[in-house]
Amino acid sequence: MFTKTLINWYSNNKRELPWRGESDPYKVWISEIILQQTRISQGWQYYLRFIDRFPNVQTLAQASEDEVLKYWQGLGYYSRARNLHVGAKYIYSQCGGIFPDEYHNILKIKGVGEYTAAAIASFCFRLPYPAIDGNALRVLSRVFDIQTPIDTTTGKKEILTIATKLIDNQAPDIFNQAIMDFGSLQCTPTNPKCDDCCLMCICRAYALKKQHLLPAKSKTIQIRQRFFYYFCIIYQNTTYLRKRPPKDIWQGLYEFPLLETKTQLSEKEIIESTYFNHLLNSCQWTIENITPLSKHQLTHQLIHYQFITIKITKGKPHIDTLFSAINLDKIDNYPVAKITEEFLVRV
Repeated sequence: MFTKTLINWYSNNKRELPWRGESDPYKVWISEIILQQTRISQGWQYYLRFIDRFPNVQTLAQASEDEVLKYWQGLGYYSRARNLHVGAKYIYSQCGGIFPDEYHNILKIKGVGEYTAAAIASFCFRLPYPAIDGNALRVLSRVFDIQTPIDTTTGKKEILTIATKLIDNQAPDIFNQAIMDFGSLQCTPTNPKCDDCCLMCICRAYALKKQHLLPAKSKTIQIRQRFFYYFCIIYQNTTYLRKRPPKDIWQGLYEFPLLETKTQLSEKEIIESTYFNHLLNSCQWTIENITPLSKHQLTHQLIHYQFITIKITKGKPHIDTLFSAINLDKIDNYPVAKITEEFLVRV
């Protein structure tokens, strides 16, 4: 009853999306990676722009990492873009440019997990693998009253076992799309539309009045606080950028000289800091602008950030060799984090 009712609901309520009905596994792959940590409303235009520039595996594989990151700029979670680039190179060089058509081979692509592999396998090759995203986890947890936390291996296996029994082997693509849309539109994280739900007669959470308690989770996210003070140094119509190092947020994106601290600094403390004086002790300068201290929320981190624009009036700043002098007219060519992009729009 669950599967038939769900698919009937989907036939009347499915969302119109630019990748819906797409059979090209490359395009489905791109769409699924974009949507891993991005709302559809935001990812839609990024998907269209990305596909327009990189319409196939070959064009993505042969692009530079900087260009790929530039087209990803603003989406966040940039490891997704780097993994796409590595994955495209793997498909182009190791698979003859042909996208794998078996689930276990799709899993070999960098950055592709069980959900994404199942989505591609079912959407493009009609293979009966349940695509268990957050929507599917929530729907199945509520309908079948799954008490095991979904952020545990045991909980995920329990949900997968149920979904494997429910999936329509003749139309796995429709089943997977249906449960995703149902979770997004009907069985929402908060305020689910239970009183107008086609599954209410079989939903255990509805019967027990515990929709707000499911799905169960075991972990509490610990948020790390970081303070970033960026120095936009203007010297003879140039400024200075470097690539952020590996194993940290925004890896591979460009940034201004940065003073990072664990606590908030006053303007006086910034100017008196060792790093600030190291940069500017051999020249004369004026502060053109200091932005308000703002916040940028990441999954496990809260970034407090400020941009200080400094104009050199005499002498030359002492800039580390990791930085490059960038003409101000060319700065838009470099991929940067969203907070830097927003700063550059204003200056």
